[in-house]
Amino acid sequence: MGSWRQALVCGLGASGTAAARFLRAEGVDVCAIDERDAPESRKAAETLSAWGCAVALGAQDPPAGDFDVAIVSPGLPVEGAFLSGLRRRGIPLVSEMELGWSRFRGRTIAVTGSNGKSSAVKALAECLEMTGSRAVPCGNYGLPVCAAVLDAPAADWLVIEASSFQLETCAEFRPDVAVLMNVLPNHLDRHGTLEAYARLKARMFSRQRAGDVALTPPEWQERFRAWSGGGGRWETFGGAGDLDYVFSSHWIKERDGEGICFEGSYFDNEVLGPNAAALYGAARAAGVPAAAIQLALGRFESLPHRAEPVGEFGGVRYVNDSKATNLSALIASVRMQDRPVWLIAGGRPKETDFSAAIPILKERVRGVFLIGEASAAMAASWGAAVPCESCGTLPRAVAAARRAARPGDAVLLAPACTSYDQFRAYGERGDAFRKIVLEKG
Repeated sequence: MGSWRQALVCGLGASGTAAARFLRAEGVDVCAIDERDAPESRKAAETLSAWGCAVALGAQDPPAGDFDVAIVSPGLPVEGAFLSGLRRRGIPLVSEMELGWSRFRGRTIAVTGSNGKSSAVKALAECLEMTGSRAVPCGNYGLPVCAAVLDAPAADWLVIEASSFQLETCAEFRPDVAVLMNVLPNHLDRHGTLEAYARLKARMFSRQRAGDVALTPPEWQERFRAWSGGGGRWETFGGAGDLDYVFSSHWIKERDGEGICFEGSYFDNEVLGPNAAALYGAARAAGVPAAAIQLALGRFESLPHRAEPVGEFGGVRYVNDSKATNLSALIASVRMQDRPVWLIAGGRPKETDFSAAIPILKERVRGVFLIGEASAAMAASWGAAVPCESCGTLPRAVAAARRAARPGDAVLLAPACTSYDQFRAYGERGDAFRKIVLEKG
């Protein structure tokens, strides 16, 4: 990826701001625009103006100008009118992730998938640190990639969480180690079909070559290899079968017999065990000794809002899994609980069919308290299988769950939806849940 004279940065969120800063450090003339004109974007605009960028807020159409490239926020749909207009003008679209990666001189692990990416990225960075390497978690988790490269130029590794949104506008991205955690229905409101979504994930492998490593679940390997044409060494992981890395009953085993016991760690359960096998394989591909991985997994502390215990009051456990923003994550979250569940779900839906959750709801959930825009659709889908109560807001849902739960039960926030109807982000929703629970005790 070459150098440019003039660049357009589309979107003034964290990634757009990082890209603008990066480009200005390279001496590029930057015009930064945002469709919003809100307090957050105005604050970013002040910062960018101080760096010498031209800034336009409330932009509904691309500005005129002879731009060499447009750096694209992952929040902007590629097929939307705004970016389509830029493509018609022949302006290349590049993700902030690829921009930062293209200037990095160390090695890269990239992790994609539907669920479990952030925890895997954090764990992988910690595994690499065990060997004395400097590893920076970035992308969808941690710093924007451009910020990581600017702030840690001497890093040995970038460990990047790569989303389908970022991969839409990648052309040259080539990680040394690429990991597909899983493919489950997610972001279908933007991508349309599961296959279209999966094919975007496959782009992460397309530039790999001999010496690189590609790790996938066995059921996706053949398709990802065909779709991507990637030339890396393809390996598999999972919970059973003739695989390169297998999780089974507190152990991860390699095909050649080496392995580790990680009993008692965050990942030691039926839901996250295969993820641990994936990150173990990636760490081994990066040269991390098995003993160092075992130590890192034993010390791993979970991220906020991901099956996060809030506390136990009156014998009732409260769990914050606000990051469970799709139906598959909800199902996994319920499966992780070792006691009967009272579930809080809802928000702005990514999906329209909620029926896949019915078996687990019947088996493990005593009642569902619904919030936000998806309440009516969820109640219609689940009402015959499990008692559902439409509560509207999170405080009302927590209050209703508190009244219903008995000692030995769990109250679980696992929304299966984004938070954008009532909160700015899943973290704000999770913080609100924690505050409500702790205030009432």
